Amino acid sequence: MQTYYATTNSPLGQIQVVWNDNGVTHIDFENEMPEPQLSWKKVSASKSDAVQQLKEYFQGRRQNFDLPLAPTGTAFQNQVWKALVKIPYGTTTSYGELAKQIGRPKASRAVGAANGKNPLAIVVPCHRVIGSNGKLTGYAGGLERKAALLQLENH
Repeated sequence: MQTYYATTNSPLGQIQVVWNDNGVTHIDFENEMPEPQLSWKKVSASKSDAVQQLKEYFQGRRQNFDLPLAPTGTAFQNQVWKALVKIPYGTTTSYGELAKQIGRPKASRAVGAANGKNPLAIVVPCHRVIGSNGKLTGYAGGLERKAALLQLENH
């Protein structure tokens, strides 16, 4: 199966999108980008649906993404990532609330760990999860980016 990638600039720095025939596998900020493998094929950003949808998001013209997603993770991680996609644009939830939503009320730390392993930044909106005290906590892209994403969504 062929893997493709494209990079684009965003208001929060460069972003790399990686996908294959099954869907988007990674969306990473420049500080987390995996080194492209020799077998990956570089594609123009203008030819990537994911890049185009991300641009629309940053322009305030998109609140939901319509992309096939193919992240690789454990069954628990995938359960958390599917729950993240259901958090509405412009809202936040806590790790504890997310744990309750997936039927694992005592697993807020595990939910936090799964959030930290989310390979699909922005599209699987782990930036919408905050501490139970309302404070911003961990974000692989950095807390400044998390704050900027939340500010973008709250206009």
